[in-house]
Amino acid sequence: MIVVRSILFNLAFYINLIGQMIVLSPAYFLLPRKKAMMIPKNWARSNHWLFDKIVGTTFEIEGLENIPKGQGYIFAPKHQSLWDTYALLPWQDDPFYILKRELTWIPLFGWYILKQRMVPVDRGARGRVMAAVMERAKAEMKSGRQLIIYPEGTRRPPGAPPEYKYGIARLYRDLQVPVLPVVMHPGLFWPRRKFLRYPGHFKVRILPPIPAGMDPDDFLAHLVDVMETASDKLLLETVEANPHVPLQPTAATRIAELRARSI
Repeated sequence: MIVVRSILFNLAFYINLIGQMIVLSPAYFLLPRKKAMMIPKNWARSNHWLFDKIVGTTFEIEGLENIPKGQGYIFAPKHQSLWDTYALLPWQDDPFYILKRELTWIPLFGWYILKQRMVPVDRGARGRVMAAVMERAKAEMKSGRQLIIYPEGTRRPPGAPPEYKYGIARLYRDLQVPVLPVVMHPGLFWPRRKFLRYPGHFKVRILPPIPAGMDPDDFLAHLVDVMETASDKLLLETVEANPHVPLQPTAATRIAELRARSI
């Protein structure tokens, strides 16, 4: 049954993506930029509905009161799955990403990105190019937008050892805004590089913001400590609440380590 539901969901997900992108493009490109963002946000909500009704997976968000009001900030979530690339858009006022420039070359999808003034970057760029990217990010942040960036850079399976990149410390130093850490484990239900989707319920936990002004090295050490401590706690909670979900090796190993510590 899980295989059938996974196939149906994957088909529905991509049909929903392509269908909405085609049908709603005229409205998207005619609307002012910020108002047009309601279309991707509603697309995210429709995916939550599909995930619930087809697979049987739901989620809740804790800590919405921690979101800074009336200012720009860096939104720094754990990154485990395709799910977390779009899922929290409805709870961001005016988000933007720094993303690889190749994404802007994709028909329709790339145009959607450019409309929202996302900041494309050549991953191999250095010097002046990166300085220009930072200036673009600063300009967007000054208008009160939220930069979404994954501190570990790429998707990591639940329970994997942390591999935080120094890039978020540079952004924190240069942008001079708070960082909002977010932990979650959607990778247990929507694993990376796999087509299977598992039913269950999980939490997204938004932690208190880290204020601007720390030394970047101290900030990074603090971010890793705060996020990994909260992530471990939430991993245990999520697995205990969903004992039917098969554990990937990294999650099983980490769970065993955490339980051994509590003996």
